[in-house]
Amino acid sequence: MPYLAHTAHWQFLGLVMGFLAWILTMATTGLNEWRLWDVDNVSVVTSGVAWVGIWRVCFYSHAFATAEVCQSISIWDQFAPVEIHVAQVLMMLAVICGLVGNISAAYAMRMVYFSVGERGNIRRVFVLSGTLYLLTATCSFVPLVWNMSSVLNNSTIDFPPKFFLPAAPVKQKVGSAIGVGLLASTVIALSGLLFLCYRYVRRPLSSKDLSRDTRDPLDGLSAITTPSQQPHVTSGENCARKGRDNPTFNCEEAL
Repeated sequence: MPYLAHTAHWQFLGLVMGFLAWILTMATTGLNEWRLWDVDNVSVVTSGVAWVGIWRVCFYSHAFATAEVCQSISIWDQFAPVEIHVAQVLMMLAVICGLVGNISAAYAMRMVYFSVGERGNIRRVFVLSGTLYLLTATCSFVPLVWNMSSVLNNSTIDFPPKFFLPAAPVKQKVGSAIGVGLLASTVIALSGLLFLCYRYVRRPLSSKDLSRDTRDPLDGLSAITTPSQQPHVTSGENCARKGRDNPTFNCEEAL
């Protein structure tokens, strides 16, 4: 009969994948390289490139005291487009759901490997973990695709004057943060599918298993007779028996 731990090898892989994908999701939330703006006014933006994220905008300049100039984007700023505000909310939800999903998945694997709690709840915990993983992937996938579509359509952002950025760039490209986020969303979605595909089948004991398990360990010992219970055999009878088994055996009876 297979052990319960042998049924969750793929789910253990899904837990590792989900944890790594959750770390990448957090990194995507904090990265600035969602959009890369190429600007022609290099008197202020000396790098010629501005990194537009969902929380701040940064560029390198020698016109200020610090080489890197960053301006934050609040969720209440009216100039930011809708896709950035949606990304701020959904990416934070993705981080929270991913954390809860990892905790639930770790508890599910603990139940499998250490048989903690009622085994009848194992399937429910795996379904919960898979659902949270898929919800995490959805919350991060939607804003990533939306912002990537805005970049490909060359959508502009009307930044206020304090950002020192033009209303429209010369050109803009998809940043590395969107690529990392899409990879994380795909991996964590695969983890959720692995947990949803888990099957815990209760196999009843067969008649052979029952006979093996319920057999009295002292059975058969009663058939072993002690020397006092064995019948008395004379030396002549013993020689006759040995001679009957082996005709060439010669038995000399001691006087």
